[in-house]
Amino acid sequence: MHRHELTDREWELLAPLIPRAVTGRPRADDRKVINGMVHKIRTGAPWRDLPERYGPWRTVYTRFRRYALGGVFTQVLQQIQAQADAAGDIDWLVQIDSTIVRAHQHAAATGRKRGCVSLDEPADHALGRSRGGPTTKLHLACDGRGRPLALLITPGQRHDGVCAQALLERIRVRRLGVGRPRCRPDHVIADKAYSSRGFRAYLRKRGIGHTIPEKIDQQRHRRNRGRRGGRPPTFDRETYRRRNTVERCFNQLKHFRGIATRFDKTAASYEAAVSLASFLLWARSV
Repeated sequence: MHRHELTDREWELLAPLIPRAVTGRPRADDRKVINGMVHKIRTGAPWRDLPERYGPWRTVYTRFRRYALGGVFTQVLQQIQAQADAAGDIDWLVQIDSTIVRAHQHAAATGRKRGCVSLDEPADHALGRSRGGPTTKLHLACDGRGRPLALLITPGQRHDGVCAQALLERIRVRRLGVGRPRCRPDHVIADKAYSSRGFRAYLRKRGIGHTIPEKIDQQRHRRNRGRRGGRPPTFDRETYRRRNTVERCFNQLKHFRGIATRFDKTAASYEAAVSLASFLLWARSV
């Protein structure tokens, strides 16, 4: 086994979840091809520069794009989450946050002509323009042990609070037996960027406890209104100290250089890369 390749344990978890063709000519070895994908994401190397031991780079790239468009790595991530939930291994004290990812100039050189974007690909390819250049924002919800539960890719200028509700609704941990997927955390921890009346009302409506600090201007506005301002939201400092878990999760994901810097031209490919890296974080902890 070479560096940046799947261990026997990781491949044992991943192999049953990879789709296999029933008919047709024999294809390249699945483990070798997946190792090429992991090597590319871990090092950030161009597809053409993959080592020869992984076979033709076009084969690895074509298989990766097929899996990305088919949502294979998303399904793989959901399956290992379901196995962990069945074993009672998920801490439902969920933390949410986001991080900015700089897009390489190769990722930004994407055609934006009308009619050239698929239904699953946003027209802007989740690329935002800022004074520092093109960026993408990765929104993440992780469990109490720092493992990704749900992710959302948006342009870099998108505000965290706008995406909070959509991010939580992406949490769907399936049941291995009979029953609907679990979509509701026990508790949510977030920073001041998520402090808004609308988001707090959404959490209360779903029966989700939350620990979110109140912004200073919101505190001032509430005091100025007197009795009409209502009571201040509850805030537990001891619980909030656990918010560093999501920061450590980002740190582990950004050990993959292909995630710390976006080289993928399409949002679908970048999301697939993050999903594969997230699966590897889960595989190392179960």
